Amino acid sequence: MTKVNKKKCIGCGACVATCPEVFELDDDGKAQVKADKKLPCVKEAIADCPVGAISK
Repeated sequence: MTKVNKKKCIGCGACVATCPEVFELDDDGKAQVKADKKLPCVKEAIADCPVGAISK
């Protein structure tokens, strides 16, 4: 299950840009998982997150 640590997230949107099928920004501007899909872009989003807020 893919998770976003809201305390670490800075809302840069890199995960959304990398994998919009899985991630979106919530009303507070923080990333959230909108659909937990097993796509290759999830690993990319984890690697692209500048603060390491995404995990599996």
